[in-house]
Amino acid sequence: MPQPVTHAQAATSQHRSNRESLRALVEHGDFAAAQEWLGAHQVWEIVDAIDRMGPVDAVAAFRLLDSDRAFAVFEDLEPSGQQAILEVMRGAEFSAFVDSLDPDDRARMLGELPAKVARRVLEGLSPAERAMTATLLGYPEHSAGRFMTPQVVVLREGLSVAAALARVRDRGADAETVYTLPVVDSQRRLTGVVELSELLLSDDAATVSDLVVTQPPRVRATEPAEAAARLMADSNVRDLPVVDAEDRLLGLLTFDDADEVIEDAETEDAARQGGARRWEGHYMAVSVLQLARTRAVWLVLLLAVSLLTVTVAHAFEEALEQVAALALFIPLLIGTGGKVGTQASSACVRALAIGEVRPSDLARVTMREAATGLLLGAGLGLLAIGAGLWFTGLDVAVVVGVSLLLICLLGALVGGLSPLVARRLGIDPALVSAPVVTTVVDVLGLVIYFLVASMMLGL
Repeated sequence: MPQPVTHAQAATSQHRSNRESLRALVEHGDFAAAQEWLGAHQVWEIVDAIDRMGPVDAVAAFRLLDSDRAFAVFEDLEPSGQQAILEVMRGAEFSAFVDSLDPDDRARMLGELPAKVARRVLEGLSPAERAMTATLLGYPEHSAGRFMTPQVVVLREGLSVAAALARVRDRGADAETVYTLPVVDSQRRLTGVVELSELLLSDDAATVSDLVVTQPPRVRATEPAEAAARLMADSNVRDLPVVDAEDRLLGLLTFDDADEVIEDAETEDAARQGGARRWEGHYMAVSVLQLARTRAVWLVLLLAVSLLTVTVAHAFEEALEQVAALALFIPLLIGTGGKVGTQASSACVRALAIGEVRPSDLARVTMREAATGLLLGAGLGLLAIGAGLWFTGLDVAVVVGVSLLLICLLGALVGGLSPLVARRLGIDPALVSAPVVTTVVDVLGLVIYFLVASMMLGL
């Protein structure tokens, strides 16, 4: 017969649950303290803690949650964590979980799950939920249609405010959002939107047509989700109507889904700018082997391209033998040029992403980056001449200063223009960002350095 828990033991367990992380408690098998930890933390904290765990520990921790919090936590978990949990569920519990998810969240989850698990999820849905999910899965991956919610409260212009509010109360429980209420005509074509706050503050006798905002921002279901999310940010709307080719309402892109789209896009851009592929799942839960695999391909390619630097140095071997001091400044020159290129590339990739710069601005960007590169090069070049005088004579110091001026100009132009050229060619600008720009500037910077040295020193 188990012994009753004393006050001292309970206090010790509570202290330990507060002091240790959820992962440590589960690994040590202290499930009582882990359950107390879960009860004392918010949903977002629990999600972060479970995402940091391996599949086995994540499932064990998830099983300790009560049903209401389990649904909330499951919706926000990484796909790898959701898959691990679904694989251990059976019967009615499995059906209840997948049926409780919002259609848009479920469709995105299915797009990332293995085919076997995805098929099992679809089979566990009710006919109505299965039909909604199948509709969303019919849109292209990463499109607005995949991220929209079809569960919305729709109004007609002729309704009174009292009737509209009654409709919201009647159908709002099944909708994902009621803050923005689309208004449609008899053909379900979007005519405008009404904010719930406007209805609540208006006279009951007024009509929806008195309050409707006509020609609101909207997006086609087949357009990229990232473009839709950026449009929401630019137009400062909470929810964005999603329509078909004939302007018929299909659903809404909500602000939380838009935030997720932006976060995913920026995560992917950051990985590419660092010369790596994006990994799936939480960083702390990803294996070291998987992290290495996401970085290895780019590093091998960059290593191959970097061999051009060795080729350039070998081609000017005679110049190096005549003036050995030239070799002292190679790291300074290529390092500075690479940094200038990286700064320009990062700025332009970001400006492209948020719509501040367009491919049609190529000429203006060229002038701005050229001026910026020359300004930086002039200042850094003077500093380099001063440093060069400390180590060598005036002749080599001037070579270094002039070379640095030209290399900064080169770095700013290559870094600033490559994202715009990539966009015009239909290539993701992040792919030609920091690592590629740095490598190109390194190679061409060496060529500039040795050509300037050959001309100024008569080599």
